[in-house]
Amino acid sequence: MFAVIRTGGKQYTVAKDDVLTVERLDGDVGATLTLGEVLMLGGSSPKTGLPLVEGASVMAEIVEQGRGEKVVAFKKKRRKNTHRKRGHRQPFTKLKITAIHGHEKHEPANHEMEAAHGA
Repeated sequence: MFAVIRTGGKQYTVAKDDVLTVERLDGDVGATLTLGEVLMLGGSSPKTGLPLVEGASVMAEIVEQGRGEKVVAFKKKRRKNTHRKRGHRQPFTKLKITAIHGHEKHEPANHEMEAAHGA
């Protein structure tokens, strides 16, 4: 089973035991998070949401909190003796997916329906 989740303005396809890097989320290393924005559940009977799948969630454990590689923004105007150099390190959270839960509505079988209606 897999799921498509949305976090940090991006969408990710995840399955159990996947490790992925997302935009920074609050929490300490070892904490468990519940990601509730599930856009799609896949598997033997796929479900899509409008836009979210009701009652579905993805459980994840925080493996690491950190900052990414430095990105340098260098701007220069030629022949003007002008330049500007700026650096940026984007914070990230590394997650390990522990479980995918889909909300299963209990639909009574035909014989339960007949018994309920007295047929």
